Amino acid sequence: MTTPSFVPLEGYTAYPEEEMRSRAADFCSEVGQRRTVRDFSPRVPPRDVLDDCLRAAGSAPSGANMQPWHFAVVTDAGVKRRIRTAAEEEEREFYAGRASPEWLDALAPLGTTAEKPFLETAPWLIGIFEESYGVLPDGRRVKHYYARESVGIATGILITALHHAGLATLTHTPSPMGFLNEIMCRPANERAFLLLVAGYPAGDATVPDIGRKSLGEFTSFI
Repeated sequence: MTTPSFVPLEGYTAYPEEEMRSRAADFCSEVGQRRTVRDFSPRVPPRDVLDDCLRAAGSAPSGANMQPWHFAVVTDAGVKRRIRTAAEEEEREFYAGRASPEWLDALAPLGTTAEKPFLETAPWLIGIFEESYGVLPDGRRVKHYYARESVGIATGILITALHHAGLATLTHTPSPMGFLNEIMCRPANERAFLLLVAGYPAGDATVPDIGRKSLGEFTSFI
């Protein structure tokens, strides 16, 4: 068994309580402005902005520090077209019969359809993959623990980082998503978690007129 090794905690700042309150309130206000966008501009943001947001996502905690994620960024127009074609094929089946009436009723206020033009318009499509197991250089498998939970945390950080940088996102989950492995050339030990669409919102972008639960509706203190 490997002997654990520890180093001093660095980078932590103990803020005075008033500054803590201010920072928490400011962050809450900023993140509260985040909206899912379906109308994207084709304008390409700076690449280094995306790199830093991905680095932030890679700092997420993970089970046994296995870091079981891979982010495949698509910028090529031809590849984006292939993704849109495959995704819309699955979506048409979903809306035509795969989804229950209850599910379709739940989606109705969002105005979603099987058409996904944003998959070609947006500058970046980020395929987020969950590594169900790792592969060593000699081909041996390494078990990953809490992979789905870990990837979910990393995805949340990525979405928040992109919003903080001034960009918009959309989480897209066509079902099934196996076509993403083929199009993005990902190995068998990876499973598509979701497709994150990212970029600038279109100048005439609109969002559904919906609200969010209040703090008391989704929290309890015991």
